[in-house]
Amino acid sequence: MTWNTLDDMDLAGKIVLTRVDINVPVEDGKVTDTTRIDRIVPTIKDILAAGGTPVMLAHFGRPKGQFVPEMSLRVTLPALEAALGQSVTFIERPDRATLEAATGPVLIENTRFSAMEEANDPKMAGFLASLGDIYCNDAFSAAHRAHASTEGVAKLLPNCAGRLMAEELGALEKALGNPQRPVVAVVGGAKVSTKLDLLGNLIDKVDTIIIGGGMANTFLAAQGVQVGTSLCEHDLGDTARDIMDKAATANCTLILPSDIVVAAEFKAGAANEICDVDACPADKMILDAGPKTVETIHAMFNTAKTVIWNGPLGAFEIEPFDKATVAAARAAAEVTRAGTLISVAGGGDTVAALNHAGVADQFTYISTAGGAFLEWMEGKTLPGVAALMQQPG
Repeated sequence: MTWNTLDDMDLAGKIVLTRVDINVPVEDGKVTDTTRIDRIVPTIKDILAAGGTPVMLAHFGRPKGQFVPEMSLRVTLPALEAALGQSVTFIERPDRATLEAATGPVLIENTRFSAMEEANDPKMAGFLASLGDIYCNDAFSAAHRAHASTEGVAKLLPNCAGRLMAEELGALEKALGNPQRPVVAVVGGAKVSTKLDLLGNLIDKVDTIIIGGGMANTFLAAQGVQVGTSLCEHDLGDTARDIMDKAATANCTLILPSDIVVAAEFKAGAANEICDVDACPADKMILDAGPKTVETIHAMFNTAKTVIWNGPLGAFEIEPFDKATVAAARAAAEVTRAGTLISVAGGGDTVAALNHAGVADQFTYISTAGGAFLEWMEGKTLPGVAALMQQPG
């Protein structure tokens, strides 16, 4: 993959249209988590330091092409100004003259207030291009959307990746594009049906796939293992067996739980027991992987060079069914700290699980991109990234 970075562009005196993701949680009119805002700060500050004017384009919520007052980006201004340490000009209806007169960073109102944004209407892309001199995309989390502000305008102006985008793309290239081997993928979650594309892509690219969470039950059942009252997509037995056959053909090892934690009910503190995977009581459900499975995973991490993680190993949201996910996450962090493992993780549940385990800051890279991260793992072309691989003209 090749793309320009800010260092490749002459920003002095230029208006730099900068696509960012500041779609942050808000309660009672205040931002409650500034993580996404904090992560765009290096890009905005570097543009300013190079003599450019960063004009931020962003969406907020899903207004469906209508003006929705409670989805105005104005609510993010206090947090944005605090993160940048300076004032930010907020503009509802931008024009070139106003932007040329700006003396600091600018935030444009929610791009999704126009129906032309999500339609990737050439008229909106052209209008946006008329406002700036350079386009910078720093929103990998929106790169799987072919919108006017993520793809359309990128084709009309000299473009580059922002610091966060470049960091993300670099980390992902190390994880799957040109990884150090052996590569181990951890794939968890509730349902196989939501991860079919992911598994199909990973089989040909990694050496081992560790399958956990509710989706592991479907694979176990497909092998004839009784899973009691567990969450299980029994109708996908043929699909699971097909995936196992393809993995064997590709010399990709699939690791399923060898022991399990079972309970009669899904609630915090429920009475539970550990048993071998083939000994699940008929009236109980599998809610976590057991300690033997965690030992196997730890051993895999010790011999791996790269780990890519998407999805928890059990019902990590409630104790005590978070043990396998927490133990495995800490094992990956330990080997990463030792300097022998590149660890990349992403997806909402995954980030929450790693934060819960207290090791998110110890992985090589944590992607907060959600859908874009998953689609990248599935091997799909991301329009916002593809647009940065070419220059207009």
